[in-house]
Amino acid sequence: MSLSASIWFVIALALAGANLPFVTDRLLGLLTLKAPKSLGLRLAELVLLYFVVGGLGLLLEKRAGQIASQGWEFYAVTGALFLTLAFPGFVWRYLVQRGR
Repeated sequence: MSLSASIWFVIALALAGANLPFVTDRLLGLLTLKAPKSLGLRLAELVLLYFVVGGLGLLLEKRAGQIASQGWEFYAVTGALFLTLAFPGFVWRYLVQRGR
């Protein structure tokens, strides 16, 4: 996979991962829960998926060459970007009025 394709793959994966907690009531999209997910559980799932997508991005970076060292600023920016990517799912789940 080329470097450009890897970058777009991680961005698409981040978009899907950021919205997954809000578009389904299943835990991680796999496990059915007895009760609807609370906002706290959705946010915890969002944090977990941030680390999963970051780990996959790190794996792709390692396959492409040397891994660049990152400071706290990198994680602050990528966390903010992940939250921004989650905004459509949040709006769909909590702000769109569905026939009320």
